[in-house]
Amino acid sequence: MEDLEHLDDGDLRSRLEALLLVSSDAVPAVDLARALGAAPGEVSEALAVLAAEYADANRGFQLREVAGGWRLFTHPAFHDEVESYVLSWDTRQLSQAALETLAVIAYHQPVSREGVRGVRGVNSDGVIASLREKGLVRVAGHEGARNGATLFGTTQRFLEQFGLRSLSELPRLEDFAPDEESRRFIRERLSGRTLSSTLEETSEDIDDERDLLDDDGGVSDDEDESAFAWDGGDASDE
Repeated sequence: MEDLEHLDDGDLRSRLEALLLVSSDAVPAVDLARALGAAPGEVSEALAVLAAEYADANRGFQLREVAGGWRLFTHPAFHDEVESYVLSWDTRQLSQAALETLAVIAYHQPVSREGVRGVRGVNSDGVIASLREKGLVRVAGHEGARNGATLFGTTQRFLEQFGLRSLSELPRLEDFAPDEESRRFIRERLSGRTLSSTLEETSEDIDDERDLLDDDGGVSDDEDESAFAWDGGDASDE
C-alpha cells in the first residue's frame, strides 16, 4: 500500500470519497484510516473538511456522521425529486402499518409483540417479521416474566436509514401533537402507564392466543420470527 505520508490533504480526501462511494453502510473513521494506512486523526479531520465543502457548495449530496460512522446522503432539499425517482423502482418501501410498528418499537424498545399490540391495537407479528427482514428491527432479549417473551429493538441500520447518530436524536413525539390533550396522551403512552393498563386488560386474550398457536403447531416466542409472516391483524396491515 502506498505511503500516505507523501500525499497532500487533497489526495487523502479523494481517496476517502472513493471509499465512501462504494460503502452501503456508515463507516467509522478508524476503519477508513485502517483501509488507507492513514492516521485516524487525519482521516477524521479530512472527513469534516469534505462535509463542510459539500455543504458550502450546496451539492446534491451530503457527508454526515451517523450511527458511529460516516456516510453519503442525498441533500434534503431534493427530497421530493429523489423520492419520486426511487418510488418508481423501489419495491421495499415501508407500508403505513410498518411505519407505525417501527415507531412503536423505536420509542418503547425493548418491547415485546404484546407491547406493540397494546399500542397499535392489532396483531403486528407479520409486520415485525418484515421489519426484521429489512434489517430495521432485531431481537433485543427476552422478558424475565410472562413466559420469556421476545423483546425487539431497532438496529444500527435503522439509525443509518433515518440519519440518526443515536436513539437520543429521535424527535419528541409530543412536538407533533396538535393540542395539549394529545401531548398528554403521548406522554402517558411513552411512560408506560397506558401501555401497562392495556396489557393487563388483554393479557388473558393474549395467553389464549398463545395456547391456540401451540395447539396448532405454531411458533413460540423463542423461534425465528420469520415464521410469523402471516398477518394476524385486520385488513389495514395487509
